Amino acid sequence: MTEGKKFDSVKMMRSIRDKISKDIEGMTLDEEKRYLQKMISSSK
Repeated sequence: MTEGKKFDSVKMMRSIRDKISKDIEGMTLDEEKRYLQKMISSSK
């Protein structure tokens, strides 16, 4: 992280991606779509 940088966007992106991957593990494609739609709508 560069000096003065208070937010690590790559670290955050990897953390979010890892959580989603763990959450959707074993789901069918339709279940994954519903999960992602729910996540998108709740973030607005």
